[in-house]
Amino acid sequence: MRLRKASALAASVLALSLAATACGGGGDDDTISIGIKYDQPGLGLKTPDGDYVGFDVDVATFIAGELGYEPDQIDFVESPSGDRETMLDRGDVDFIVASYSITDERKEQVDFAGPYFVAHQDLLIRDGESVPNVEAINDLTLCSVGGSTSAANVQEEFAPDAQLEQLGTYSECLTGLENGTVDALTTDDSILAGYAAQEQNQGKFALAGLELSDEYYGVGVPKGETELRDDINAAIAKMVEEGAWQDAVEEHFGPANYDAEPAPEITETD
Repeated sequence: MRLRKASALAASVLALSLAATACGGGGDDDTISIGIKYDQPGLGLKTPDGDYVGFDVDVATFIAGELGYEPDQIDFVESPSGDRETMLDRGDVDFIVASYSITDERKEQVDFAGPYFVAHQDLLIRDGESVPNVEAINDLTLCSVGGSTSAANVQEEFAPDAQLEQLGTYSECLTGLENGTVDALTTDDSILAGYAAQEQNQGKFALAGLELSDEYYGVGVPKGETELRDDINAAIAKMVEEGAWQDAVEEHFGPANYDAEPAPEITETD
């Protein structure tokens, strides 16, 4: 069982209580589980040595700190796009920070805090190639991740005639783009910029420069967890106010020359 701590003071009180009633420590009550992506450079990436890096990771860590958890008390859990609602419903994680776009459909199953970031759907193509306009997308074979808003947008909004392959991870799509089995990878420009900026990918890929949608990233919480949502909203506001949000943007997106928008207004309050 995990306990959500509303503040550092609450954490101190709990620690004193545990010390007075038991020998030893640790266990699930002392940790918080947060869903992130493991394969999104710039946002959420698990490194070969087992560290977690990216903008979403920094946001998640800041929120956890405001809830009373130290970094070593965070259990980061991989949260594939298609599994996020189920993971929240089952209680696999306390909340999810994983380029999780706020949509009306998703809000029927989960609640959101935020938003904390605005991205735009785009295409990643091979360097030297181009996609002149939205209509030209219909002639392409695209790859995206099943369960993502990007995959739904392709079929429903702007390119109904495009061939779409839905795979488990963006890394799989990137392999298909590199070997020529697909023409483009489509998802949020923030994610695409992260891949293009990786050392092993520099000079191979480029963004098409099409702003196909507005994606407002929210923090997913279990349905009905309004107190947790409000605490997370307060943490996001503090991160922005103190400048830690902008520092994280510059650290993780600066190397890709990605022009991120300013922090959005928090709207998920009801």
